[in-house]
Amino acid sequence: MSRETTQLTEQQLADLVDRFYDRIQVHPTLGPVFNAAVDDWPAHKELLTSFWSSVALGTRSYRGNPMAQHRGHAIHAGHFDEWLALWRETADEVLDAEHAALVHEYAKRIGRSLKYGLGLQEGVRSLELPIVGA
Repeated sequence: MSRETTQLTEQQLADLVDRFYDRIQVHPTLGPVFNAAVDDWPAHKELLTSFWSSVALGTRSYRGNPMAQHRGHAIHAGHFDEWLALWRETADEVLDAEHAALVHEYAKRIGRSLKYGLGLQEGVRSLELPIVGA
């Protein structure tokens, strides 16, 4: 028995990013953090679509430094948990189960890495290393 699988597409990622960040903007705790940091939502969504395309599809279209972008904002560890829960909920609505599971795992790893790098992981101090290109 052969199982037909479809490839995750950049358009699906764009749809996910668009819906997710629409929800972020009105979220009671995440909205204020993001709205204070983002001046141009369409451009931000385009950048994040490029990021997720690079992560999930290997397009290498994203040019940026996520760690540097998150430094200096009023972020705490709980924000990552809320972000991840909203991401999972949105991915489950927008994508089929296989692709949703893929982006869930990527998001979990990215969140863990950012929490660690920003010193927000319980019991772990920030490395406080300079970020090249910041």
